[in-house]
Amino acid sequence: MQNQNKVTAYYHLPGLFEFYELYKTFLPIFRENREFFYDWCEIGSIYGAPEGSLWGGGRTSFGSANAKDVFGLMNDFKISARLTFSNSLLRQEHLSDEQCNSLCSLFEKSCVQSGVIVHSDLLADYLKINFPNLYLVSSTTKVLTDFEDLRNELDRPDFKYVVPDFRLNKSFEKFSSLSDSQKSKVEFLCNECCNFGCKDRKACYKNVSQKNLCEDVPDHKCTAPDAAGGYRFSKAMKNPGFIGIQDILDSYLPFGFSNFKIEGRGLGSAVVFEFLLYYMTKPEHILEVREKVYLDSMLDLF
Repeated sequence: MQNQNKVTAYYHLPGLFEFYELYKTFLPIFRENREFFYDWCEIGSIYGAPEGSLWGGGRTSFGSANAKDVFGLMNDFKISARLTFSNSLLRQEHLSDEQCNSLCSLFEKSCVQSGVIVHSDLLADYLKINFPNLYLVSSTTKVLTDFEDLRNELDRPDFKYVVPDFRLNKSFEKFSSLSDSQKSKVEFLCNECCNFGCKDRKACYKNVSQKNLCEDVPDHKCTAPDAAGGYRFSKAMKNPGFIGIQDILDSYLPFGFSNFKIEGRGLGSAVVFEFLLYYMTKPEHILEVREKVYLDSMLDLF
């Protein structure tokens, strides 16, 4: 698969803290064996948050990697780090959280600009004042399913990127109406497995925000008919909003879209590794990459 126009797709990958050990093994392979991977793609960023992040959202964070180790790895490979601070329920008193402020202070010093994924306008305003060197990403947890709402979000100068709800992914006629500057800010969520007709997405994200604030609330109960099966990449591929590599090459890159988010922070590292193989690795080299990860390291992916 060759991209004759040499347009680059930038992947924004999950698990900055959650899958540190996987990336510590994978990134040297990606650098040293670049011929194993598609020449039309690059890593735009790796996103995530450590366990116990008050500002966290989207998923309950379980990353236990040391922040300085993560910072060092991203600097070594010159990859943008993104802190996933997309809690939608933050109040003024939460802004003084020591852990989250320390993380912002650390990653603001990175050699490649780091960013923060946000939902709360309160937090966005705070970050602009206190950590101006961090860029901001408007989170998919806002569930922007109305295209005019998305257009308005893209027009906000606060955000370098905006992640629409995955159910807008195939709205090609509407996306074609965007200006070049608007297109450059769109970041498509590629591999969502959530039921396409789900009406509880906002409630699900709100529940995660409540839990990250240590509120005593019951777990959100997903009512989708296939919820009990959990995430399956094979199931995600059948989702009407799924964006595969051929879609990227044939439909998105030619029309000026270059940013693609891969979800997976709440999954195991073995599943995330499969995403790296599918989205980035040439089929004839998948076995070699898999062998290097599984056989040439002590990494436990299960």
